Amino acid sequence: MDLILWRHAEAQEPEGAMTDLDRPLTRRGEKQAARMAAWLDRQLPDGTRVLSSSARRTEETARALGRRFKSMDGLRPGASAEQLLQVAGWPLAKTPVLVVGHQPTLGQTAAHLLGLPGGECAIKKGAIWWLRSRERDGEDQTVLIAVLTAELV
Repeated sequence: MDLILWRHAEAQEPEGAMTDLDRPLTRRGEKQAARMAAWLDRQLPDGTRVLSSSARRTEETARALGRRFKSMDGLRPGASAEQLLQVAGWPLAKTPVLVVGHQPTLGQTAAHLLGLPGGECAIKKGAIWWLRSRERDGEDQTVLIAVLTAELV
């Protein structure tokens, strides 16, 4: 199974009565999302499931891809790595899954799957981490396929 973790692009800071979930992307964030979406669209296999947190900034990031996606409250800020993996169907899903989400959940998920010490790693805004589950010599493994920031595409 392939699991692609995409952190939302740069978002505005809350203003006035704006809640954290209502924060839109900045102009820079819109450009980050568009650049990464163009790269992802060329790389993602047909049939990839796209799941997004229901926060505005993640939905706007996912929308840049131009594919259908499902918004999920269970991927909002504060979700656990275990919740993300359950929603994604890791490691048994038959098709690749792209999750558009938040820190620290994405970094905790990557660290958990890769067995990194400390239990968390930093994922830049607009960046992706592409992970793959496989079996080798009767043992389940997680392989890091790609790490890419919006600035590098």
